[in-house]
Amino acid sequence: MHIRATPSGHHYNVEVHGNGELLVLLHGFSGAASTWDALAEELADDFQLVALDLLGHGASDAPRDATSYRMESAASDIVSLLGQLGLAKPHLLGYSMGGRLALFLTLRYPALIHSLILESASPGLADEQARAQRRQRDNDLADRIEARGISWFVDYWEGLPLWASQSDERVRQQRNQRLANNPMGLANCLRAMGAGAQPNLWGALPRLELPSCLIVGERDAKFREINQAMRAAMPNSRLSTIPSAGHNSHLENPAAFCRELRSFIDSV
Repeated sequence: MHIRATPSGHHYNVEVHGNGELLVLLHGFSGAASTWDALAEELADDFQLVALDLLGHGASDAPRDATSYRMESAASDIVSLLGQLGLAKPHLLGYSMGGRLALFLTLRYPALIHSLILESASPGLADEQARAQRRQRDNDLADRIEARGISWFVDYWEGLPLWASQSDERVRQQRNQRLANNPMGLANCLRAMGAGAQPNLWGALPRLELPSCLIVGERDAKFREINQAMRAAMPNSRLSTIPSAGHNSHLENPAAFCRELRSFIDSV
C-alpha cells in the first residue's frame, strides 16, 4: 500500500505489482484496487501493474465536496500520481466507471498514454433527456446510500440484474471489499461521476487516434451494443468479446480476458 497526496490535497491508495510493461488499472463503482488482484497474479511476470483506489473507495480519501469526484479532477489527480511515481506512457485499463474515467483521461491527456483498454465502458449518454433522467436516478441512489448505509447499498447492488451472469460464490467474494467502502464517498462519486453527470464523449471518439481495445462480455447485451457503436466511431480500435462472461469479464473469465489483453498489448 502506498498512500500518495496530489496537488488537490487528496490522498490515494496505490498498489503496485510485478515488473515489465506498465499497465495502470482503474476499477469500477464500489470496487477498489484489490478487485484487480486475480489479474495481477496472472500478469505480474510480464507487467508492472499499478492499481489505485479512486476517491470514495477503498483506502483513498472520501471528500465531502462532491466536485472533487468530477472526471476533470480525478483525471488530473491520476496524472499527478503517475508523475510522482515516475510512471510514463502506461497502457491504461479501466473497467465500467473506471473505463469511462480512462476514456476521459486519454482524450484530455493523449500524449501521456500509450494505449487504452476499456472493459464494459461507455462514452456516457448522448441524449440530454436521458442524461437528466440518469442524473436524477443516481442522485436518488446517492441520497439513499447516505441515509441507509453501506450494508443496505451492498445488498441492493448485489441484487442488480447486471450481475446475473455471476455465481452466488462470485458475488460473495466481492462483498467484503464493497462493504469496506465509504458510503459518503460512493454517494458523492455517483453525484459527480455517474453516467448522467459525466460529459458526453461520443463526439470526441473520432479524434482518439491511440490504439484502443474495447472488451465486453458475450452475456452483456447492452454493452456489446454500446461498444459496437464505439468501435465504429474510433479509428484505431478493436472490439474483443469474452465468452462465458457478463459485465465484469476480467472477474468472470480471467483466462480469456488476459489472453485478449496480452494479444492487444503485443500488437501495439
